[in-house]
Amino acid sequence: MPLFASFVCGLIFGAGLLISGMTDPQKVLGFLDLFGAWDATLAFVMAGAVAVAATGFAIAQRRAAPAFSARFLWPDRNDIDAPLVGGAVLFGIGWGLAGICPGPALVNLAGLSLPIVVFVVAMLAGMIGQNLFGKNLWRRRTLAPRLENPPLPSRADG
Repeated sequence: MPLFASFVCGLIFGAGLLISGMTDPQKVLGFLDLFGAWDATLAFVMAGAVAVAATGFAIAQRRAAPAFSARFLWPDRNDIDAPLVGGAVLFGIGWGLAGICPGPALVNLAGLSLPIVVFVVAMLAGMIGQNLFGKNLWRRRTLAPRLENPPLPSRADG
């Protein structure tokens, strides 16, 4: 049942992206062009999405347990760190240059347009690169100060 629920949610999400125009790079670039031919229609799409998400979260927080899982999987972190900021900056740059982000790119993949296929392949390469190299880089940077100044052994350590 969880797989079916995920499929239905993805289908609704993809349909919403298509209906709203988020899969059209020109429409997205028009929205991002604040000082040119600004197309404000996606602001209404975002406002609607925030309203639906806020309602869903409010309902979910009142429930004792989720419908399709043994327990809720709420985020356990709320700090802002360098990987979060760096990822947000890269996402914004990519969105501004291409006019498309991962969700709409996957929806557009059905059309087998060469630019979209290249975008998705590059996106997947970036995800794999982050998993292989990025996490270790940040882990080394955050652990380095602790490794340089290891705690002194206590009497209990023997």
